[in-house]
Amino acid sequence: MATVPDLTIHYGHLMAKTKRRPLARLPESGPRTVEILDTEEKGSDVNLASYLLLDGFEDEYELAVVVSNDSDLMLPIRMVKERLGKQVGVFDPSRRRSFELHGAASWYRPLRQGPLSASLFPDTLSDSQGTVSKPASW
Repeated sequence: MATVPDLTIHYGHLMAKTKRRPLARLPESGPRTVEILDTEEKGSDVNLASYLLLDGFEDEYELAVVVSNDSDLMLPIRMVKERLGKQVGVFDPSRRRSFELHGAASWYRPLRQGPLSASLFPDTLSDSQGTVSKPASW
């Protein structure tokens, strides 16, 4: 959908694998571990860091805004701020503050539900390619 000019989306992917983990409450007898299906998101933090740096080097922005709580982004945020002299703000969507991102960013704020809800696209969007509707489960 081309409803937002100059917006590009770079996806990560989910990787699922089985792992064995200890039980929280050990039974008097029987297995002490359980097999779980563990899904892990891969790639999006690397994609975000890469484009944050690349677009900064190419002077594509004056201010970058990152929505994340991932402390792995601390170094690229700090590099853009200190080496490229650009501002990088962080909106944190989690309830637990990332002290690493707070220290690296030009500014750091919790992402509040009210402004986030007010910024959502409508349930249905149309462009020259067709119509897309938000899934009912969202």
